[in-house]
Amino acid sequence: MNEIKAILEQVQEGSLSVNDALLALKKKPYEDIGFAKVDIHRKLRQGMAEVIYGASKTPEQIIKIIHTMQKNNQKTILITRLSLEAAMIIQKTCPMDYHADAKVGIVGSRPVADGLGKIVVATGGTSDIPVAEEAALSAEIMGNEVLRLYDVGVSGLHRLLSHLDELMNASVIIAIAGMEGALASVIGGLVDCPVIAVPTSVGYGASFGGVAALLSMLNSCASGVSVVNIDNGFGAGVLASRINHMEVKK
Repeated sequence: MNEIKAILEQVQEGSLSVNDALLALKKKPYEDIGFAKVDIHRKLRQGMAEVIYGASKTPEQIIKIIHTMQKNNQKTILITRLSLEAAMIIQKTCPMDYHADAKVGIVGSRPVADGLGKIVVATGGTSDIPVAEEAALSAEIMGNEVLRLYDVGVSGLHRLLSHLDELMNASVIIAIAGMEGALASVIGGLVDCPVIAVPTSVGYGASFGGVAALLSMLNSCASGVSVVNIDNGFGAGVLASRINHMEVKK
């Protein structure tokens, strides 16, 4: 949206003709590179650039997508679900900050945080950290300040309660838990901000790969809790960022 607004402001100031502005806006919204159609206008439409889903793509395909994005002035590129093996190949061609726990790669500089407040990412246990890091890194790349509160699950409730100030001052909270998924309900009952619940596939046999936590979170008795899919840290990070950047539309 910033690019479109800048073009319109130039027309208003008289520094850009209507025809030149029309030409700028008519540029094709994607670039076809054969195996992929890279969405160049996504940031204009949605406020965030396209993100590369790394799973099932070859390193060579990812490198070509990165180069296409960079050619179109995308300064920061997020790659999710990226294996260590693929990351090592990509790093030979494209300098990249790789986070093995979250399977996230970051190409380019991180933006300055410009959200309305702070996003808190809380986990029930240490085993939930890979999903939490995917959420936290995604939110940071989208221009948010993130506070991590890890291993604060309900099996030791005092750990969570010792962070009440941070929780109550948050703009958005992402609550990530496996097992029975109770963390989201507990946090939802303590705060006045939106809570995004992320069930994880962590747990013993009856957790059914995260389905038990998913159903618990969907049935939360606390108001203001929404739920994303099992292990979907990226989806939670995007939603939290959008909430944290909401402004009144005039």
